[in-house]
Amino acid sequence: MSNTVITVSVDAMGGDHGPSVVIPGAAISLSRHPGMRFLLFGKKDEIEAALAGHPKLREASTIVHCDVAVKMDDKPSQALRNGRWKSSMWKAIEAVKSGEADVCVSAGNTGALMAMSRFCLRTMADIERPAIAAIWPTLRGESIVLDVGATIGANALQLVDFSVMGAAMARALIEVERPTVGLLNVGVEEIKGQEEVKEAGRLLREADLDGLDYHGFVEGDDLGRGTVDVVVTEGFSGNIALKTAEGTARQIGEYLRAAMSRTLMARLGYVLARGAFRRLSDRMDPRKVNGGVFLGLNGIVVKSHGGTDDEGFAAAVDMAHDMVRNGLVDKIHHDIHLFHDGPGRGGPEEDGEDARPKAAQ
Repeated sequence: MSNTVITVSVDAMGGDHGPSVVIPGAAISLSRHPGMRFLLFGKKDEIEAALAGHPKLREASTIVHCDVAVKMDDKPSQALRNGRWKSSMWKAIEAVKSGEADVCVSAGNTGALMAMSRFCLRTMADIERPAIAAIWPTLRGESIVLDVGATIGANALQLVDFSVMGAAMARALIEVERPTVGLLNVGVEEIKGQEEVKEAGRLLREADLDGLDYHGFVEGDDLGRGTVDVVVTEGFSGNIALKTAEGTARQIGEYLRAAMSRTLMARLGYVLARGAFRRLSDRMDPRKVNGGVFLGLNGIVVKSHGGTDDEGFAAAVDMAHDMVRNGLVDKIHHDIHLFHDGPGRGGPEEDGEDARPKAAQ
């Protein structure tokens, strides 16, 4: 994929700030990946105004005018009713379906983006529900956590599907050949936790898939430690964990700023150690890992935080670029097929009989 031009479709009207952040962010990402092309969907006059200061991006872009923009507070059903076929969000997703673009990036309304993505792209064969996967900074580097909000509640087979998709993303993004996968639980002992989680653990152990190394159960503190490459949970607990981590990072930052300005000696200490504090700030910067990937669809959609700045949006576009370059969709297709159609799960060895686990039937 390295010699292929990657085309990114962008919902330029998405997010809290629209083109004023989206366009500079795309320009930053283009400077890092000069071969990219962009399809910019939204109100042409606003996009043109934002592009005025970015001639290289203007040269690499095609603007597609759309009168309708999905609002950040629109309900998914409302967004589908008012924005299907004609909004900048829908058109950006549709470009992936038609093959005009390789990946879609939007900072828009998460619920609307997921609803439109599912309606337009559809889920892959054997995938019941998609998941949102996020990058998680850890003491070891980075891990992938899913689901962080797409699916509230999940049965055992869906958790296994999330594990397979998360491992494929780890191979595509972190470039780990056989990622370790853990199921988030209230303890590491096999007897603990909900029945769905315990059943998913059993299925993963018995499947012994080539694309991942099942570690077992992990707890909440393992997320920051980086105990495994991929942490799998359902969307309710995953979203709470994500928001808690983001809030904790901001809280620590505020504590440090307050402590460093309290006394003259503290301010002097900050001056002497500002290199270390700069590295800490960079490590904790949520913009560096901005972007959640919708997994399980027939195409790649990357969701940027709505309130991010241009650096954060650039990180989301960077992620989109890497997902396409490393063949994420093909990896997921391959691994999901191996799990669902392998021996004992309705594959050809079963002479056509549906022998998948009960959770799948």
